[in-house]
Amino acid sequence: MADENQPTSPEEQALADEWAAALAEAGDASQDDIDALMGGAAPTPPRAPMEEFGSSPKPSATSGLEGPNLDVILDIPVSISMEVGSTEITIRNLLQLNQGSVVELDRLAGEPLDVLVNGTLIAHGEVVVVNEKFGIRLTDVISPSERIKKLR
Repeated sequence: MADENQPTSPEEQALADEWAAALAEAGDASQDDIDALMGGAAPTPPRAPMEEFGSSPKPSATSGLEGPNLDVILDIPVSISMEVGSTEITIRNLLQLNQGSVVELDRLAGEPLDVLVNGTLIAHGEVVVVNEKFGIRLTDVISPSERIKKLR
């Protein structure tokens, strides 16, 4: 009975010889590596030493916002929305809405809009038109430290 790890055909023998030559060039060749490759199992890569969690230096840079350095998150995209107002209606009334329907909101006309980032209030503003597009002019902005406190 033939050994399963030994090549039986000339093609398999040629492949084994190529692998042995390549491993010899790399300087890591051993018969166990060749046998593992021919048997279909990849050799186990050497493991890197584990580092202790406390051994890495802790970042000590702080920003003017009384907290850690926020430079690493400044390029993360967020969703910003302007809330004109809100209301609650029944599903029956919602299904009856069609073109031309008017929905009464809980804000007075001329009252500032809320500016929300990922659902968190960051400012108030008023509607303006810029280059024939709607925009919002911020009239009252919550301080950066207050915004960070709301995120925590």
